[in-house]
Amino acid sequence: MRIGSAVYWRSSNVGVLVAAFFTLAVIGGLVDQAAAETPEISNRRSAQRTDFTDLEIRDGFFKIAFGAELQVGPRADRIRRYDGPVRVFIANRGKPDRSADLAAILADIRSHIAHLDLATTTNRRSANLVVTLVSARDFKRTVRTIFGPGRARQIQNRLNPECISGFAKDEYFRIQHAEVILPVDAGEFTFFNCAYEEVLQALGPINDDRSVPWTMFNDDVQMGFFDVYDQYLLNILYDPRVRPGMTKQEVGALWPEVLSTVRTQLSPTIAASGRDLARSAP
Repeated sequence: MRIGSAVYWRSSNVGVLVAAFFTLAVIGGLVDQAAAETPEISNRRSAQRTDFTDLEIRDGFFKIAFGAELQVGPRADRIRRYDGPVRVFIANRGKPDRSADLAAILADIRSHIAHLDLATTTNRRSANLVVTLVSARDFKRTVRTIFGPGRARQIQNRLNPECISGFAKDEYFRIQHAEVILPVDAGEFTFFNCAYEEVLQALGPINDDRSVPWTMFNDDVQMGFFDVYDQYLLNILYDPRVRPGMTKQEVGALWPEVLSTVRTQLSPTIAASGRDLARSAP
């Protein structure tokens, strides 16, 4: 069963698109994510692979950062990402209220991407990423409200998602606005798995690819946390040398030095993951 899905749309007038979205109430807060982590997530975290060859990282990055699971408009194989601060508005419309869980997830993502300025905001108008929390029964209706009836039919027919993300970019491939819709009552693991995958995809790596077995951006893989492989992908994407609009050839020219930098950045995380795995061994 498909859990998460992603779509991106082109917009030459993002202001008109954003004006069509509902203004929603926000409830914010932070919690200790480790305290909320389920045994299923903890087991997957302990079992994750943390050592990858240069080729394995390159293969996944080029498949996921340049493709799109559902693309509106002509295909363009270029880097898409934010080119400035990302401010997230949490719109709670479901029960239980998972605003605090989501705030903790956002803080965790921010702590693991070196050059990403990501923070929550209570000002809906200043947000360029909106996460809407809904009851599962309201998910399809919310997709229609946010994406429009025509695109909602495309999404449902092509993807049949349980959670979804999408973004609008400008002519320079800079993400201008993103939307994430998450069900809050589909179970603990599903919520965390959806939240991590869809928020991360809203930052730019919008494609899913079943040929990359180590990433959450694969319909057959479910994580529930920000795994090491995907930390590689997002840190490469947000390295200052990797710019919105770059082609595969342009990124390829920078690849050795960027990957070397990211390996150095992630070495403490990988070392900590190894120690956690050793402690969990019988």
